[in-house]
Amino acid sequence: MVLPLHYGTLMGSRSCVKMAAAAWGGGFPHALLHTANTFSIPLCQGNTVDQFFCEIPQVLKLSCSDSYLRELGLLVVSLCLVFGCFIFIVVSYVQIFTAVLRIPSEQGRHKAFSMCLPHLAVVSLFVSTSFFAYLKPPSISSPALDLVVTVLYAVVPPAVNPLIYSMRSKDLKDALRKVISCTFFSSGDIAKALHK
Repeated sequence: MVLPLHYGTLMGSRSCVKMAAAAWGGGFPHALLHTANTFSIPLCQGNTVDQFFCEIPQVLKLSCSDSYLRELGLLVVSLCLVFGCFIFIVVSYVQIFTAVLRIPSEQGRHKAFSMCLPHLAVVSLFVSTSFFAYLKPPSISSPALDLVVTVLYAVVPPAVNPLIYSMRSKDLKDALRKVISCTFFSSGDIAKALHK
C-alpha cells in the first residue's frame, strides 16, 4: 500500500521539491494578486460578508466601484492557473491508472483502485463545486446556495481526505465499527455489557 508520506521514497526528493516549488510558486503570487485586489477596492455596502470566510465573489458584491475588468482579469489568471493544475492532475491520474492496470494480480489492482477512486471522487467534488461557485450565472445566486457550495468545496474535501487515507488501517476500521455499533445499543445494553 502506498501512503502519501512515502512520496519521497517513491519519486525521489528532486521530484517532490519540484512539485512543492510549483505549488508554492503558483499559489503564493495568485493569493497575493487576490489580496492586493481585495484591499484596493472601496467598499460602500458595509463590511459584512454573507459567508464563513471572506470569499472573493462575496467581497466584490460589497464594492461600490465597477469591478468588472478587475474581476475579469482575476478570473482569466485564476482559470489559467486552475487549467494548469487540472492538466497536471489528469496526466497524473492517467499515469497512475496505467501503472495500476499493469499490476499482474487482480487483488493488487483492486487494492490500488480502492485507494485511488475515493481520492479521485474527492478531487472531482472539489473541482466541480469550485467551478460551479465561481462560474455560475449571477441569476441563480442566493446566499444559501453560495454557502452550501462553498462548504462543499472548502470544508468537505479537506475533512474527507484524511478519512480516505486512514480507513486503509484495519485497526481504525475495527474501532469505527465498535463506535457505530455502540451507538445503536441502548444505555441499558451498554451497562449490562460493562458488568459482564
